[in-house]
Amino acid sequence: MTTPSDAPMFGGMVAHLLEMRKRLLRALAGFALVLLALLPFANRLYTLLSEPLLRVMPKGGQIIATQVASPFVTPLKLAFFVALMISMPWLLYQAWAFVAPGLYKRERKLAVPMLVAALGLFYAGCAFAYYLVLPAAFGFLSKTLPPGVAMMTDISAYLDFVLVIFLAFGLSFELPIALLVAVLLGVVTPKQLADWRGYAVVAIFIVAAVITPPDVVSQLLLAIPLIALYEIGLLFARVMHKSRAAEHADNIT
Repeated sequence: MTTPSDAPMFGGMVAHLLEMRKRLLRALAGFALVLLALLPFANRLYTLLSEPLLRVMPKGGQIIATQVASPFVTPLKLAFFVALMISMPWLLYQAWAFVAPGLYKRERKLAVPMLVAALGLFYAGCAFAYYLVLPAAFGFLSKTLPPGVAMMTDISAYLDFVLVIFLAFGLSFELPIALLVAVLLGVVTPKQLADWRGYAVVAIFIVAAVITPPDVVSQLLLAIPLIALYEIGLLFARVMHKSRAAEHADNIT
C-alpha cells in the first residue's frame, strides 16, 4: 500500500513507463511501415546487393540456393535489414525524445550533433564497403580460384557475409565518435591519443586483418580510412578539450 508521500513518485514512474511505451510503439510502427513498403522489392534488393559479386564472377559462376526455403527467406531477411537502416533516424529520434527531458541543456547540445555524426559515419562505412571493399575483395578472390573450381556461392551465406562486412565497416567508422566520448568522459586526453598514435596504427591493422576478407586489398581499404578517422577524431578531441578548458576558466573567473 502506498502512502501519500509515495504517490508523486509512483505517479512519476507510471508517466515514465507510459512515455516509454508510447515511444516504443511509435518506433515499431515506423519500422513496420518501412518494412512493409520494402517487402515487394525484396528480390530486387537482393539482386542489387549481389551485384559486386556477380560483376566479377568468372564464366559459369553463379549464386545458388542450397536450402529449399532460402530463395524466399533470404530476400526477406535483407528487406528487414534495409528497413532497419532506413528507419534508424526515426528510431533514434524516438529514443532521443524519451531521454532528452532528463538531460541538462549542455548535454543535449553535445548529444544531438554526435548522434547525427554517428549515424552518418555508420552509413558512410556501409557505403564504403559496398562500393569499394566488396568489389575489390571479390575481384581478388575470383582471380585466385584453382583450376577446375567453379565459384558458386550460397544465397544465404553471401547475405550473412555481406551483412557482417557492413556491420564491421559501419562500426569501425564510428572511431572518431568513440574518441570524442572517451575524451568527454575523461578516460583519455588528446595528448595521450597523440602519444598512442603508433600503437593505434598497429591495432588498426590487426583489427582490419581480423574482420575483413583474407586479402591484402580489403585490409588496406579498412586500415587506411581508420587511420584517417583516428586523426580526425584526435583533431576534434583537441578542439573540444580546448573549448571545455576555456569554458571552465571562464566559470572560475
